[in-house]
Amino acid sequence: MTKAKKEKSVTEEETTGTEKSYQDLIANINPIAQPLAPRKLSKKLYKCVKKAAKVKQIRRGVKEVQKFINKGENGIVVLAGDTLPIDVYCHLPIMCEDRNLPYAYVPSKVDLGSSAGSKRPTCVIMIKPHEDYQEAYDECLEEVSSLPKPI
Repeated sequence: MTKAKKEKSVTEEETTGTEKSYQDLIANINPIAQPLAPRKLSKKLYKCVKKAAKVKQIRRGVKEVQKFINKGENGIVVLAGDTLPIDVYCHLPIMCEDRNLPYAYVPSKVDLGSSAGSKRPTCVIMIKPHEDYQEAYDECLEEVSSLPKPI
């Protein structure tokens, strides 16, 4: 087995079990999906979502995330890059920028939903900080904050 195949199969086993590679997934993303998390960061974000879901420290879905952004809650906002129509959630990055919340797009809503422990695809999740997974959260926060913001 080649190194690329091993890497691909390990990624699939750890995150979701999907058969699509990262390259296949980014072929289907929206034009507004900036900043898009690279493969490694996407994997870290999925793991962080999984850990946060275990201790019920996530907000899931456009309405819920929007409500808690308006209330001033802190966290990392993770958006799915393949959500259609774009109008569903195109206002969220602007809300995040207004409140200095870090946000990033991952390529797949199916992977995002399954990493949160749901059978349904999810287009947006907010990961709240918590001491049980603080190290993983801080690492993701640092990398998401360093991503270049769209102009």
